[in-house]
Amino acid sequence: MRILTKVAIGLLAVVVVLVAAGWWVLRGSPAELTLEQVSGTKPELVEPNPQTIPTVQVAKPIGWADGAAPQAAEGLQVNRFAEGLEHPRVIYAMPNGDILVSESNAPERVVAGGNAITNWIAGFLFRRAGASVPSPNKVVLLRDADGDGVAEEKHELLTGLSSPSGLAWRDGKLYVANHDALLRFDYAEGANAVTGEPTKLVDLPPAGNHWMRNIILSDDGTKLYIAVGSASNIADAGIEAERNRAAIHELDLPSGLARVYGAGLRNPNGLAWNPWNGELWVTVNERDQLGSDLVPDYLTNVPIGVNYGWPWVYWGMNIDERVKIPMPDFMLEYTRTPEYALGPHVAALGLTFTREGTRMGPAFAQGAFVARHGSWNRKPPAGYDVVFVRFDERGNPLDKPQPVLSGFLAGNGDTHGRPTWVEWDKSGALLVSDDTANIIWRVVATNAQPAPAPKRISGESLPPQRNLAAPRPQLPGREAPGT
Repeated sequence: MRILTKVAIGLLAVVVVLVAAGWWVLRGSPAELTLEQVSGTKPELVEPNPQTIPTVQVAKPIGWADGAAPQAAEGLQVNRFAEGLEHPRVIYAMPNGDILVSESNAPERVVAGGNAITNWIAGFLFRRAGASVPSPNKVVLLRDADGDGVAEEKHELLTGLSSPSGLAWRDGKLYVANHDALLRFDYAEGANAVTGEPTKLVDLPPAGNHWMRNIILSDDGTKLYIAVGSASNIADAGIEAERNRAAIHELDLPSGLARVYGAGLRNPNGLAWNPWNGELWVTVNERDQLGSDLVPDYLTNVPIGVNYGWPWVYWGMNIDERVKIPMPDFMLEYTRTPEYALGPHVAALGLTFTREGTRMGPAFAQGAFVARHGSWNRKPPAGYDVVFVRFDERGNPLDKPQPVLSGFLAGNGDTHGRPTWVEWDKSGALLVSDDTANIIWRVVATNAQPAPAPKRISGESLPPQRNLAAPRPQLPGREAPGT
């Protein structure tokens, strides 16, 4: 009996040690800075805190009670434009006011560079966050024919897709980005269904950790831009597994030729044209496992040929020492610093700019709206909201993000929903998809006058650069080229 007692005490001691060790490992690295400090045009950057086990705090979706809604900023009102959907993600407004919605979720996938344990842990986190439900693989049409701010019609436009996300339409052609291919359908505006077979325009790198493939057409409709996220956190399975990923591609529709337009973007998402200067802008989700205060997700422009440094560099000239793949020559000299930090681990997705006819009131008259989906890699959690970024008259972001819709986090480790995408309806109200609550919210300043058209910047072009400019400032201890 004495031996059994000693064995029991020994087993109990082992259990206590294991529990304590598990708590120590899983407690993560809580944020030391506020979200405001790590946001804006000049975010504070802390020293990296590399983690084998990431900081994890998953908010479990519990939905919204009948009649409940997110909290709108002062002067704004929010209502349910549509509900009872199936994991709504991307919203796209047709010229006639019809609203198309991708009902979608991730395809079957594994963690790039991971193993059975990491895949099991990732699957557990996806399930808890509401991100593991089977993909509906549909595009639905919502119609508010009477203009009361609620869609009274819902039609299944397309079914049998493969984790669709990006949508675009022009001249009777509907473009749909599956996770693995870009498709084009014949579609007459106002029709309630698509009946013909698709034309596949181009294959896309499939699945990976980041599976959404978002798209936008150029103003003249001749080019289409496709955002493709990385397969991993920091090229964990090698750089070859990231071929044609972490980039925005430009597809010339008449010729079918494609090229990389911008690179080094870990997970580019929302695409939008800046109305003041005509630049392409994007929201980007940055890397994980450097602590709760790193690295800021961001909003930035995408000049042709730009590189934002992933996986080797983040936020300008900060080297990620975890990456053992040799860095390309001159990476530091030519990596661009993002324009605006949205905060680390906020999972910024949908993006839209104010435009002519929008009705959000003077406080939200000139800038960009961003849906921050929320991430489980920060303590306390960040995101789970829609924010506004004010822009100046030349098309540059200013100040800190301003809340537009909040109250998604329910406390006690739960969340009512997760805002995903933003788009304008025909009345000038902002639509927001909530993919775990299966709702599309509508936000408007009811008494606001429609906004005037943004004033486009004009001026003389700069002269061509005939000689190489001086190299960028170097990191301490790193010699400039040619010295």
